[in-house]
Amino acid sequence: MYDPFEPGSYKVATRAVEAADAARNRLFPCDIWLPDDSDSRALFPLVVFSHSSGGDRKSATFLCAHLASHGYVVAAMDHSERVAAELAPATDETAGQREARVDAMIASRVPDVRFLIDHVLGADLNVDPDLIGLAGHSFGGWTVLAVPEADNRVGSVVAMGPGGSSHPRPGILPLSLTFEWDRDVPVLYLAAEDDVPIPLDGVRELFDRTPGRSQMFVLRRADHQHFLDDVEGEHEAFRTMTLSDEAAWIQAAMRPMSELCPGSQAHDFVSGLTLAHLDATLRGSDAAARFLAAGADSALAARGVDAAEHAGC
Repeated sequence: MYDPFEPGSYKVATRAVEAADAARNRLFPCDIWLPDDSDSRALFPLVVFSHSSGGDRKSATFLCAHLASHGYVVAAMDHSERVAAELAPATDETAGQREARVDAMIASRVPDVRFLIDHVLGADLNVDPDLIGLAGHSFGGWTVLAVPEADNRVGSVVAMGPGGSSHPRPGILPLSLTFEWDRDVPVLYLAAEDDVPIPLDGVRELFDRTPGRSQMFVLRRADHQHFLDDVEGEHEAFRTMTLSDEAAWIQAAMRPMSELCPGSQAHDFVSGLTLAHLDATLRGSDAAARFLAAGADSALAARGVDAAEHAGC
């Protein structure tokens, strides 16, 4: 029986490295999760995780470790806005300077992911170069949807609460997607029903515009932080942190954590569906494909997770 929710058979080793991008003069802290396998001849698929604008490479370690336990090499980096001094906001920044900085930050994202793929493939980590997937949250969700247009090595994508819809809310990064892909890249969208900064309608729009194969699941009673490690802590911290005047509306619209689903259910939703999608599309698993086609809703319900597949237009 195929069960993507349970931990895999591999012990997980972690490795912290620094990757130097000489072309852009940037040094990226990276974490890599590895299946601890005694057979050094085995080749594993690679998955790159991309974090949100306020996150870092450790934002979703629950997911990275889960995938590694099932035989994936998973790599995550701190993106350019966290490591490049020129992308840090100045205290006296003008509106024009902020706009230029945000544009530069957005322009750095796709090169970041392509650089990390190159770095991992050159690091002798038993990665199969023909099996590469991406997963990302929020700004990272937009990132993993933008990469396939620039890099034909990517064979599968999981986008969690991704930005990039045609009508971003105030205070949200002005992201756009063309979906000008030259091939079919299967995409799994994971959305939160009560996502305040990235509303469900925006994710539906991206799903409807996606070329080729795509599938979407919605986690009920969930907000934007339900894709992170510490769901409860991150959600309540966001409700009290200082935001710009343009984004202050977000906190007023957020429901308290006590009214939303617990983080344990969100982790099942994210890790199980992400693994099944990657197994089906990268590894060609018939069992995973059948699970996503017919069994996912009932399997989630059996674990107490209130979620459902979005049927599309």
